[in-house]
Amino acid sequence: MAKEQRKIRVMLADDHPIVMTGFAMSLEEAGMEVVGQAKTPSEAHAMYAETRPDVVVLDIRFGTELTGLDAAQDILKSDPRAKVVFLSQFDQDSLIKETYRLGAHAFVTKDCDPADLATAVRDAHEGKLYFLPPIAARLASLAVRGDVSPQSQLDERGLEIFKLMAEGLTNAEIAEKLNLSTKTISNISQSVKEKLGVHRQAYITRLAVKHGLIEP
Repeated sequence: MAKEQRKIRVMLADDHPIVMTGFAMSLEEAGMEVVGQAKTPSEAHAMYAETRPDVVVLDIRFGTELTGLDAAQDILKSDPRAKVVFLSQFDQDSLIKETYRLGAHAFVTKDCDPADLATAVRDAHEGKLYFLPPIAARLASLAVRGDVSPQSQLDERGLEIFKLMAEGLTNAEIAEKLNLSTKTISNISQSVKEKLGVHRQAYITRLAVKHGLIEP
């Protein structure tokens, strides 16, 4: 008699309990075992350490300063073999690219067919990358035409300051927040504007939203 195949153990993290419950039900109907449901990035990291699932499915946006990307970084730092699937209602090119750069095995949108999420989890469990066809096409296009996102053009400090600029903070406020001189911030912000080709506040904010750096 053939040995019964062990169920894939999945952990979910999403700050919308109803959404998370729905995905949990669909994965269990697909023959998987949901071993935990976290509601914050910090809880996700702690729950991962406790449950050691085969695959973790992380939402990207939470109602906190931390994100699913932060949780993934912490999880992968503690366990480089972790299999991560990102789930999001946002699908900006730069955001998708960032998830794979971090080491995720899949990115699926929240409006996907439950069967697609199950396939993503199975592929991740096997160590394979999974791409929804529209996302695969966009990543291919991005590779061909080049990445012009703020993430690709700015260094870590420049990107940090760009996000604060996009949120409407003045140079003085940014300087105080980062414990730097106003002159330093002024020089960096001017360089950021020139690199990105945006100077008006509305355009800066719009660009940051487009690339998933701040909430719409």
